[in-house]
Amino acid sequence: MAFYYIQKVVFLKIENIISTMKCFSVCPHDCPDACALEVEIKDNMVVKISGNKDHVFTQGSICNKTYFYRDVIYSDKRVLYPYKRVGKKGNLSFERISWKEAIKTIVERWQNILKHYQSDSILPYSYAGTEGVLNNASMDRRFFNKLQSAQLLRTICSAAGSKGFELAYGKAIGTNPIYTQNSKFIIFWGINAIVTNLHQAIFAQRARLNGAKIISIDVEKNETANFADEFYHIMPASDGVLALGIANIIINENLYDKEFIESNTVGFDKFKELAKDYTPNTVSKQTGLSKEQLNKLAIEYATIKPSFIRIGNGLQHHLNGGFNTWAISLLPALVGSWKYKEGGALKSNSGYFPINKTLLERPDLLNKKPRSINMVELGKALTDNKNPIKSIYVYNSNPLVVAPNHNLVKKGFEREDLFVVVHERLWSDTAKYADIVLPSTTSFEHEDLYISYWHNVIAFANRVIEPLGQSKPNIEVFSMLAQAFGFSQDCFKDNVYDLADQALDSEYFKRHNISLNRLLKEKFIELEYIDFPYKDSAYTKTEKIQFENPEAINLAGTGLPECTALTLNYPFILISPPNKHFLNSTFAHVNKLKEKEYAPYVKINPKDAIKYDLKDNCNVEIFNEQGSCILKAMISDDVKEGVLVARGLYWVDDYINKQPINTLTSDKLSDIGGGAVFFSSGVNIKKV
Repeated sequence: MAFYYIQKVVFLKIENIISTMKCFSVCPHDCPDACALEVEIKDNMVVKISGNKDHVFTQGSICNKTYFYRDVIYSDKRVLYPYKRVGKKGNLSFERISWKEAIKTIVERWQNILKHYQSDSILPYSYAGTEGVLNNASMDRRFFNKLQSAQLLRTICSAAGSKGFELAYGKAIGTNPIYTQNSKFIIFWGINAIVTNLHQAIFAQRARLNGAKIISIDVEKNETANFADEFYHIMPASDGVLALGIANIIINENLYDKEFIESNTVGFDKFKELAKDYTPNTVSKQTGLSKEQLNKLAIEYATIKPSFIRIGNGLQHHLNGGFNTWAISLLPALVGSWKYKEGGALKSNSGYFPINKTLLERPDLLNKKPRSINMVELGKALTDNKNPIKSIYVYNSNPLVVAPNHNLVKKGFEREDLFVVVHERLWSDTAKYADIVLPSTTSFEHEDLYISYWHNVIAFANRVIEPLGQSKPNIEVFSMLAQAFGFSQDCFKDNVYDLADQALDSEYFKRHNISLNRLLKEKFIELEYIDFPYKDSAYTKTEKIQFENPEAINLAGTGLPECTALTLNYPFILISPPNKHFLNSTFAHVNKLKEKEYAPYVKINPKDAIKYDLKDNCNVEIFNEQGSCILKAMISDDVKEGVLVARGLYWVDDYINKQPINTLTSDKLSDIGGGAVFFSSGVNIKKV
């Protein structure tokens, strides 16, 4: 008998009540804060989640989303057992099976594919559904390396910005955020920190109480813009132009730090020559800021010390995303703010953690070079008839919501000849198109090692409840698959503690006496501060901050990255930033959070609303050559003319025409790093 995905989770009442226990855990979601949690457990059930007060960055505070993580664990959409599809894809018709049958089916289908096609016709697809080091990238990489499957280029979020920053500095290390509580001039650039980096906003507020000034630079007047002392409202994709315009004024006013530049950088003369073209007139036209605003921002940034820039993800999701990040990241070098531990900039601090990825992922198991597929281009890969993907294994991701060019991705998943396996916690939009659905544990039901891409604390969290139903973590499932395939290497027998030991097998961790045993006792350990990451040297080949990087010649086609002109051929540019109550598509099914949020909507400037005869709360269709999405209109001065902002990511069924916002987003690649360009999508709009 077919089983439909809507189900009730039944829990037995236990007569002998066990007293409430408080357990340590870590938030696993794709957020820089990586909060330490205190979880109250009663009768093997989570009853309350709060922030750990002893953690130097969490300090007892967590976001509204994490308070509702219990609603994810005990959701009526929770996948608790393995299932196989018994009807047409997308029709929600599944039949419960055993784990034994599920593994046997996967192995037999893949073995049959391997008889007739290359091994790289099997594609793993994952991203940051969990930020736990081990369940994110360890046994899975080993298994697919041994299988010789296609290699996934995981570029959908930070690739362009990370590469842009590294062109200047060589490594993903910036200011330690703990020091920014004492900064005097703080810029949130392309980041809605109140929503996506809460504790950095808390630190900024402490700095403000100490006399600091807070600036927001963004394309939408969002929560952080309202929190800031001043808001600079710019046009999309003009961030790099603005940065070079600021540099132009600082150089012309002779406010740059000559001593710091001479001692710690290379290529400044080339940068100085480049900045000459970014005059106030030119920059004003491209950014939408007045020349007075430009001058004020540049002078204050150069003269109020120490200054700190928190570089966000939004500005890298354009066709010129790498250029944007690169240009902004050089401003602290221009004014010498790296001389102060409270100064500088932060794009990502993932470079703090020397995780031994070679031991974890075992690239030596590859005996050939299979093809690589950029995850941004998933739709193209799944609809390529000349070099077809015959099977996809999805975990830690929900591509039917998060991937760009949704309709092309959906077309690929609808192929009857594409064998789809989805390992998931919930009956997501992607799970609906699976042939085999496997139940996954939540972070409270398995062990993992945790790091951050914002702060410098490493942690290990044990499970706090037993797995619900027959759910299993990634590590265990890939070990089962390896055994079923007959892979004989001992590495496929490693458990989570073995993997944690291997992850920590580096000279740095040994020198600082950081081991799994110590983490099990202390729960989290703060790594050694880097007070002045770029005062005396950088992580580049020259050991200097590089105003000019030879590698940029290959990446951008010129000696220095240049702004990519947006020739979208549509009247509007669509921006789809994070929703404050969801995290990508995570939490978007939680009714209590959906009730707090407006239905899927699009912000439109009042002048554009008049031009297109739109009223508040009317239904509007946004469309381009890829498809259309129908939402509610919200008329607001929060956006400029010619700009539409539709926050995501809701699940497909929440949209009026069942077409999510990523129906409209481009699957082109950024200038540097091959990243996603979600915010360089041209659209039109009409009332429906």
